[in-house]
Amino acid sequence: MLLRCLKVFFALASSLAPLAMFPQAGQPGKAYSSNVPERPSTTAQQFPSPVTFTDISLKAGIDFRHETSATSQKYLLETMGGGVGLIDYDNDGRLDVFFTNGAQLSDPMPKGKMPDKQAAKFWNRLYRQTADGTFEDVTVKAGLAGTGYGFGVAVGDYDKDGFSDLFVTHFGGAVFYRNNGNRTFTDVGAKIGVKVDGWATSAGFFDLDSDGRLDLLVTRYVAWDFEVGALVCGDARPGYRAYCHPDNFKATTALLFHQKANGTFEDVSERSGITQTKGKSLGVSFADFDDDGRTDVFIANDNSEQQLFRNLGSGRFEDSALVGGVAFDGNGKYFSGMGVDTADYDGDGKQDVFITALSNETYPLYRNTGEFIFDYVTQATGVAQITVLGSGWGVKWIDADNDGRRDLFVAQSHVLDTIEKTNSILKYKQSPLLIRNTDKGFQNISFAAGEVFKRDFAARGLAAGDLDNDGDTDIIISQINGPPIILQNNGTKNRWIGIDIRGGKSSPNGEGARVTVTDAAGRRQVFDQSNSGSYLAANDPRIIAGLGGAASVKQIEIRWPSGNVQTISNPAIGRYHLIKEK
Repeated sequence: MLLRCLKVFFALASSLAPLAMFPQAGQPGKAYSSNVPERPSTTAQQFPSPVTFTDISLKAGIDFRHETSATSQKYLLETMGGGVGLIDYDNDGRLDVFFTNGAQLSDPMPKGKMPDKQAAKFWNRLYRQTADGTFEDVTVKAGLAGTGYGFGVAVGDYDKDGFSDLFVTHFGGAVFYRNNGNRTFTDVGAKIGVKVDGWATSAGFFDLDSDGRLDLLVTRYVAWDFEVGALVCGDARPGYRAYCHPDNFKATTALLFHQKANGTFEDVSERSGITQTKGKSLGVSFADFDDDGRTDVFIANDNSEQQLFRNLGSGRFEDSALVGGVAFDGNGKYFSGMGVDTADYDGDGKQDVFITALSNETYPLYRNTGEFIFDYVTQATGVAQITVLGSGWGVKWIDADNDGRRDLFVAQSHVLDTIEKTNSILKYKQSPLLIRNTDKGFQNISFAAGEVFKRDFAARGLAAGDLDNDGDTDIIISQINGPPIILQNNGTKNRWIGIDIRGGKSSPNGEGARVTVTDAAGRRQVFDQSNSGSYLAANDPRIIAGLGGAASVKQIEIRWPSGNVQTISNPAIGRYHLIKEK
């Protein structure tokens, strides 16, 4: 406890230090030189993998290519995008895929002008999965070409009509698309009262007050425009200019919209307490960290304090990141928080937190010890050595081999496309990372998990879900200035059970429900229902519980946000169960 108090004291002292003056447009700005690591004394050991993934991108028929419209100005927008979402938009039982895209930038951008999305190569894209497992582009028919320089995507049935709706963020705002139920969407943002400004990044639907209606949280990155963003960072020589460090720009706040009984939304950002602290926010995840039945919010921030908003009830939140031990890393320092996801990785029933960061920072892992207190266990678990050279973006806890333990899948690439010109150790494009959770700690099994892990990508967003409905988790990774990577999980001999829940009094897909699976051997796995997490992404809302060699499941218990507790005894394994709230 003394050590924790000292960390909090020094971290607080650091955060209260006088702020440096922000540079003006055209002046030299801070670069990423502080993030260049020395060569590590040892490299992380590679281990055998019980599971492999196959790149089926060409076979899937998705011909999307993300466009950044890169300029010589090195506008920060160009390196931060690439969202991806999974959505069964037509209720045919097959997951469809939505991608956000960039927009046309001028070089340089005239004052007051915004990015242009009219050209088809800059459209966001929706791909419908057909019966044979391939995908067809239905963007135009669905009305989802979009507007603005795109970033994140959230999926949720806000109006409880049985069809999943889309919320898409972009620089300067967001679009709220209602699913009309006939394979088309309509922009209803103005009609229902959701107005977003600033640089919107990740977003997610959750039920903040357990009233059965979905609410919406939107993260925003920094206070940025093309004028303030026209700094010269790094080496000014042609071809060496770098994207600017976020320290050059001011922090901002998230936005929170509460849905009222009439289906419209009200902006409750101020009165909820979400704006009590500012950040440079990129990723968001939802979980009940203190087991009180209310959904809390974790926001990953880039080189500023991480935020953990504890749900106090009555629509109020309190940022408890500092006292909880998750505001900083183990040394009380800022790190480049990008993507974030939550899960019970150690089987103690409490939801833990994993965040991606840049090279030399390692990826922070926080173990939930109870009573809203977390331990920084990045070194102790072996994660530090595995991730020291990596730069991570999208991330998901998945049970890759269905052995009953949650593993980590990370999309990686450095933020600087010039990094190889200034550093002999780091690479701009990087390979994906698969970290297996074992009883001996975390192990890097990437190189043994398939040929794709030996290739490098400019990866950003990552969405996880069972694309082929075979009971294991597949992965879609978005790239900037490139095509997505579709990875099929080839499975193992381990058993599994799938859970797809629908709220009655509770939220449509049971968002915020606590699902506990107990197998025949007595092992309990605890899941908090959410399709959020990762970076700029929306995931398959279904739960897959890997059973290892267990022959059966004793029971599934669901603690619904409404307070109802429902138990299903002896469910069949090797299949999905649609469970409706009673």
